[in-house]
Amino acid sequence: MKKLPILIITWLIILFVHIDGWAQCAMCRAVLEGEEGQRAAEGINKGITYLMVIPYILVAIAGYQIYKGKK
Repeated sequence: MKKLPILIITWLIILFVHIDGWAQCAMCRAVLEGEEGQRAAEGINKGITYLMVIPYILVAIAGYQIYKGKK
């Protein structure tokens, strides 16, 4: 029973740690390389990362609900 709070804290730390990643596909990169300010590229990177994280959050919520239901 004591492992559950540690597991929750670990997942929260993993969830909220910000890691800068380059999440551009080849086409997006080719279009955005010629741009000077790189602000659009940063925005696209953040958008892609946001879209990538949402399914993991939904699976985590579903897993928690299943865990809670079985308990």
